[in-house]
Amino acid sequence: MLAGRHILLVIGGGIAAYKALDLIRRLRERGAEVTPVLTSAGAQFVTPLSVSSLAGTEVHQALFDLTAEAKMGHIELSRAADLIVVAPATADLMARAANGMAPDLASTLFLATDKRVLMAPAMNVRMWEHPATKRNLETLRCDGVLFVGPNEGPMACGEFGYGRMAEPLEIVAAVEAALAPVARTLGGKHLLVTSGPTHEPIDPVRYIANRSSGAQGTAIGAALAERGARVTFVTGPASVPPPSGVEVIRVETAGEMLAAVQAALPADAAVMAAAVADWHVVSASGQKLKKDGGGPPTLALAQNPDILAAVAGLGESRPRLVVGFAAETENVLEHARAKRLRKGCDWIVANDVSSATGIMGGTENAVTLITAGGEEAWERMGKDAVAARLADRIAQALA
Repeated sequence: MLAGRHILLVIGGGIAAYKALDLIRRLRERGAEVTPVLTSAGAQFVTPLSVSSLAGTEVHQALFDLTAEAKMGHIELSRAADLIVVAPATADLMARAANGMAPDLASTLFLATDKRVLMAPAMNVRMWEHPATKRNLETLRCDGVLFVGPNEGPMACGEFGYGRMAEPLEIVAAVEAALAPVARTLGGKHLLVTSGPTHEPIDPVRYIANRSSGAQGTAIGAALAERGARVTFVTGPASVPPPSGVEVIRVETAGEMLAAVQAALPADAAVMAAAVADWHVVSASGQKLKKDGGGPPTLALAQNPDILAAVAGLGESRPRLVVGFAAETENVLEHARAKRLRKGCDWIVANDVSSATGIMGGTENAVTLITAGGEEAWERMGKDAVAARLADRIAQALA
C-alpha cells in the first residue's frame, strides 16, 4: 500500500524520538520513501547520522539552509510529500502548529503544506491533560490534522497515564489508513447538514445558547464531502470553522436555520447535528437591558420551531434518510429512543454530554446509533472518526 508513497517525517524532541528510528525502518520495509526533518530538540535524543542512515537520504534541520532555501526548500519539502507525519509530536510542536507559529523548519512546514498531517503525540501525562494542550488538540483536529495515540502506560519520568507515543506499527497502520483512497460512495448525492448552536437574542449583547462548538457537525460535513457528496452545510455561530468543499450557509437563530434548511431541500439525506436552542425570547429588547435596582427583567419565552421534526415530517420532499442527534445527560438511550419515535426520523445518534464526559465542546465522542433495526454502541473516538463511520453508514443506506 505504501510503495512509492512519500512520507515527510518530523521528529520532535522527546525521549520517544528513539521510536522514530524503528518507524523509518517499518515505513521503508513497506516501500515508502521517508524524508526526515529533525528538530533541534529532536537532535538531543537521536543523531542526524542514525536518522539519515535508516532513511537513506539527507536529514533536514535548518530553516535557513542557504542551498535549500535558494530553491524555497521548505515549500518543496511540504508539497512533495504525500503525508506529513510528526513522531513524536511534542506539546511544543502541537502548540506551534495550532497557533500558526513558524520559528523553525518543522513548524514552517505545517503552514506551507497542502497535504494531510498525522501526529503521534508524546509527552508527560500532566502536559497531555493540560487545558492548553486540550485546546491545541481541538484546534488541530478541526483543522483536519489526524492523530494516532497517545497510549496509556509507564513513562520515562516515572509517572503513569496517557502520553506514551503510539508504537511504530500503530503509526504505520495510521499512515496506511490516511493514504488509503476514500471511495466516493456518495457521488451524485445531495446531503444537508446542520451544525453548531443557535443564538436567540435577549437584547443586542445577550442571547440564549448552549455549549456546542460545532466540531461534530463540521467533521460530518467534511466526511460526507470527502465521499463525493454535494453538501449544503447550515451552521449556527460555531466556534470552529466550517469544512472546506461544501456550500456554507451561516445563520444565527433557530428560525433562520429552519428557513435555510427548507430552502436547501430537496436532499437525499439530512444530518441534523445542530444543537438548536429550545426557546427564544418573545420580544427581544432593541437596547441593552440595564440594571435599574428593580430586580431582573421578566423574559417571556416561546418554543422554537422543531427543525428535525419538520424535516422528518415532510411529504414528497422528505429526504430518504433523516438523522437526528440526542445529546443527553441522563437516561441517554431511553430519551434517545423516545426522541426518534417522537420526531419521526430514521436514525438517532445518541451521546452523553454530561460535564464529566468532556464531550460537549471536546474533541472526542462516544455515541450509540439507534435505528429501527437496532442499536450500535460505538467506542469513544475522535469526532472525525465518528463522522467517517457515520458517513460510511449513510452511504450504505443510500446505495
